[in-house]
Amino acid sequence: MQSGHLWDIFCTVIDNHGDLGVCWRLTRQLRDAGQRVRLWVDDASALSWMAPTAHQEPGIEVRPWSDASQISTLQALPPADVWVEAFGCDIPEAFVAHGVATRAQQPKWINLEYLSAEDWVPRMHGLPSPVMSGPAKGWTKAFFYPGFTLGTGGLLRETDLLERQQNFDLVKRSAWREQHAPNLAPNGLLISLFCYEPAALPQLLAQLVGTPHHLLVPPGRPLAAVQQALAGMAVQPNWSALPYTDQNGFDEMLWACDLNFVRGEDSLVRALWTGQPFVWHIYPQDDNAHHTKLEAFLVWMHAPQSLQRFHRVWNGLHEGELPAPDPQQLADWRACALRAKQALVNQQDLLQQLLMHTESATRAT
Repeated sequence: MQSGHLWDIFCTVIDNHGDLGVCWRLTRQLRDAGQRVRLWVDDASALSWMAPTAHQEPGIEVRPWSDASQISTLQALPPADVWVEAFGCDIPEAFVAHGVATRAQQPKWINLEYLSAEDWVPRMHGLPSPVMSGPAKGWTKAFFYPGFTLGTGGLLRETDLLERQQNFDLVKRSAWREQHAPNLAPNGLLISLFCYEPAALPQLLAQLVGTPHHLLVPPGRPLAAVQQALAGMAVQPNWSALPYTDQNGFDEMLWACDLNFVRGEDSLVRALWTGQPFVWHIYPQDDNAHHTKLEAFLVWMHAPQSLQRFHRVWNGLHEGELPAPDPQQLADWRACALRAKQALVNQQDLLQQLLMHTESATRAT
């Protein structure tokens, strides 16, 4: 039974699926915690494979972004207790104006920001942001920053995630690997590659030529980048393309592989929960602000030097040869990932902190 607050979550899809992936995870976890959610999104097409039952989920409504500007639609909907602007998107002005005109008091209004390990995040997390113009002038939002340390908003983690991972035992893992890489050599690594278009990709592919390792490539930008890089190679590594999968299927891929390349925000967090070695391709920004963000993350991870070097070349911070990790270095990466996972498990997750924030805001009013 959904007896909690009603949430309006707003999400715009820019050029990737990560923002929608995070918003869907949040939506689903809120519902599982007894909340009701309306997810307003400008392009929900990726939900067809990411969450095939999204439009039939009880306690959840997936609504087109354009409906948020239709007054006749808004008049027929009950007002939400919480508004969430995800990742810098702005709630349509007509929606805000309708809320101002029809409500006795403002909802809890949360500006859910991007993830960063930079040291200013704990200082900014939870601060009020007064609305200085527009129909909601005089209202206040709250900055909510996901993060990796105490004093931040934490990371999304389903209540049953660790149990599901534990249940993905050696038998299930072996069956997954046999299905997706049946020719993997006994001493070969199974590697997943979820990336943008890193300049060092041809180097990685060349390093894998002649090895027993097998590369699994998800569809979309990773597959296009690999196909382009392979076009200039006379000899190819062992690799295969994966089909689109839902979010649970993506988790199983990470659990089944020995090394995971991930990108953006959503898949980074999923890689952290695995405790498996991973390499992060941070979202590139024109002003190179991502360089500082990557360095802050590596500091938080206490990444060994070999992992730091790999990240810097993979992300274009340093030019030169992409280092190929040996078995001892890969073991160091795994130990680093396990320490990071344990530190995060011991902290409150993002959902619980959001619920506490909205409850405290309710008591305050």
